[in-house]
Amino acid sequence: MRKDIEYLLAVAHDKTMKQILLTFAVLMMAVPATAACFADYKAKRDNPLRLHYGVVEVTGACTVQAARAEIAQRIARDGWQLLNVVSIFGPEGLAERKESAGTYFLRF
Repeated sequence: MRKDIEYLLAVAHDKTMKQILLTFAVLMMAVPATAACFADYKAKRDNPLRLHYGVVEVTGACTVQAARAEIAQRIARDGWQLLNVVSIFGPEGLAERKESAGTYFLRF
């Protein structure tokens, strides 16, 4: 990436263009790449009692607390009540949870 930036700066003849490119380059390096975040959870429905284990992609902050609020809101639309967030993990943990989550794998 550094060579790309150096090339763009060398090509830019105009001082203003160089400043714009340099500002863009600094901003791009300052913004960290965000990795995908997932959570597995347990939920229930009453009358009759039904339980499920599921996996969701978390779009907000990658914390248990943030995931709890996000998941509770999503699954409530289908009448489910969140019991607990089991864990937070990255894409590397998806394969091992897919079979256990069944139809609730990335459903919500």
